Amino acid sequence: MKVRFAPSPTGHLHIGGVRTALFNYLFVKNQGGQFILRIEDTDLSRSSREMAEEILEGLRWLGMNWDEGPIYQSDHFEKYRETAYRLLEQGKAYRCFCTPAEIEARKNSLENDGEKIYKYDRLCLNLTSEQIQQKLREKTPYVIRFFIPTGKTYFKDAIHKEMETDNSELEDFTLLKSDNSPTYHLSVVIDDCDMGITHVIRGDDHLSNTFKQILLFKALGLNPPKFAHLPLILGPDKKKLSKRHGETSILEFKKNGYLPETLVNFLSQLSWLPADSKKIFTMEELVKQFSLNKLSKSSPVFDYDKLRFLNGRIIQQKEAKDLYKLLAETQPFMDEYNEFPETKKINLIDLVKPRMKTLADFEAKFNIYLKGELNYQNNDLDKLNETHSNTDMKRYLKELLVKLGNLNESRFGSAEIEAELRACAAENNIDAACLIHPARFALTAEAVSPSIFDVFAFFGKEESIRRINRFIDYLEKNNG
Repeated sequence: MKVRFAPSPTGHLHIGGVRTALFNYLFVKNQGGQFILRIEDTDLSRSSREMAEEILEGLRWLGMNWDEGPIYQSDHFEKYRETAYRLLEQGKAYRCFCTPAEIEARKNSLENDGEKIYKYDRLCLNLTSEQIQQKLREKTPYVIRFFIPTGKTYFKDAIHKEMETDNSELEDFTLLKSDNSPTYHLSVVIDDCDMGITHVIRGDDHLSNTFKQILLFKALGLNPPKFAHLPLILGPDKKKLSKRHGETSILEFKKNGYLPETLVNFLSQLSWLPADSKKIFTMEELVKQFSLNKLSKSSPVFDYDKLRFLNGRIIQQKEAKDLYKLLAETQPFMDEYNEFPETKKINLIDLVKPRMKTLADFEAKFNIYLKGELNYQNNDLDKLNETHSNTDMKRYLKELLVKLGNLNESRFGSAEIEAELRACAAENNIDAACLIHPARFALTAEAVSPSIFDVFAFFGKEESIRRINRFIDYLEKNNG
């Protein structure tokens, strides 16, 4: 059993393509078959090896390693040409000398007459052999078109079930362009045959293509593979997912701090639900569960909020030292913190990771906790001032400083700090929150943080006192 993932290197590897690759991978590995990577670069003017390398990098990052390939279609042009001319000789194809401008004019004429769908009118099919030879002598450019036979074409799709069309609805499609380069239909059929592809799993935007390709398989005397057409992924606005919805490349997700297992788990649940959809699965676990028969034909919605939530869950489950390694490998901002001890950075990651949704979110925390880049002039301070006056905050924080100053550095742990803070609050006959909230803002310039006592312990005595004094100075310079 063999499947292929066949992206075109004319653009980035996007979410829809990744989901297609993933379902191909899960299916064939579940069946003990081979996952083939084919690069469909027949459009030489728009394809690039750089884009192809980006596709390979994205698949490797996600853990979808191919068994064969990458196979580049541009290496097999001669085979495609030979096949097209063989069909021409057999009367299953014909030369078309119509220019794109002529076809467009006939299309516009039909539309002006109220016809909405244009199909090539087979004008060149009726050329005599003498007329054809004359055009060849004049070196008139031509394409080779496949002749659609009469009748009906049907196939059984693993997701959409029985599919059928009357061949009169299909257009005589081009096999070979005027520059002798193959079209998608020709190259894909030949390659699927040559590679022994048994199952074609792709988006249902290819449904109409499948009828044409089945006819081409039959014209070549070949048995077509089995087909499964995946429903297209929709954006939050219920329209087809596109670059206007966010990241255009899977590597953009990597750059923006998403983890590969997040994308794999999230995409696996778009049209399919594993036995326990709340569990985080390894690729091997997904392979064991996967079945084409369980796929839905309804179009799923790509929900960025759910993706961020899932990414946050996976971050929380990882060890801090493993997150540190991932940050060092993928986040450029980490280079700015080489001066800090590795243990300090790992401790910080462990402290703040419960609130992180992406690896990129750690950058702000590194700025606050290591560089001390505190911005007191923000909405959090405005909210704090609604319940705590500057005078009260200064007085209580100064008394807290006395308590903290009495602690030895060796005893500056979260439990000891909590005891001192609560004792300070009791002595002043105030709720502990009257100290906790100003102290949190003094240390982080944020209204939300990990446990304030853990934050104190992370900074240590000297840095904690320095930050509180700095905030007190700020309060004295602003509104007394």
